[in-house]
Amino acid sequence: MIHAINQAHALLDKTKIAQSLAPLLMRVFLFLPLWEAGMNKLTGFENTVAWFGNPDWGLGLPFPALMAGLAIAAELGGSFAILVGFATRWATIPLMVTMLVAIFAVHIDNGWLAISASNSYWFGQMEGAQALAEFKTWARQFPEYKALVKHGSLVVLNNGIEFAATYFIMLFSLFFTGAGAISIDAVLAKKYRKSVS
Repeated sequence: MIHAINQAHALLDKTKIAQSLAPLLMRVFLFLPLWEAGMNKLTGFENTVAWFGNPDWGLGLPFPALMAGLAIAAELGGSFAILVGFATRWATIPLMVTMLVAIFAVHIDNGWLAISASNSYWFGQMEGAQALAEFKTWARQFPEYKALVKHGSLVVLNNGIEFAATYFIMLFSLFFTGAGAISIDAVLAKKYRKSVS
């Protein structure tokens, strides 16, 4: 039995040859939503500033134009740096701050789920699930309903912390592990170590 367990571990250890894929895949995955968030803020800059600054229907942050600019710089600059693996650990810091602001200023009151689920009672309110069930009942009476659900079930946005928390955890992991061997950071580290030795 012990021999079989050791063999299984030895087999799993052979996967370490591709261990650089893990940070690379995280970097590519993170780039997509963070770049898109930055571009949305940039292309709608006036609306972003208004939302950042308005205390009634927005975030009520001080210096909203500056804060919007910093968020855009973090999301665009940081996501690109992470994608190519350049100054990765440094790039994660403003992005983690951005995710914490998103969690605590925007999403926390909505619980965990980003999208309401009719069969889940974890970490959040079920008001969205109830609204979704009522909407589906109402929508089924129309012939267009089949076209609406052709590619999947209808969903209702719950706007919880799920996505921002997931991105934060991934960024936090990259802060400690770095970009991995498939990165500009790794190339520069090899070059620098050669030049000083």
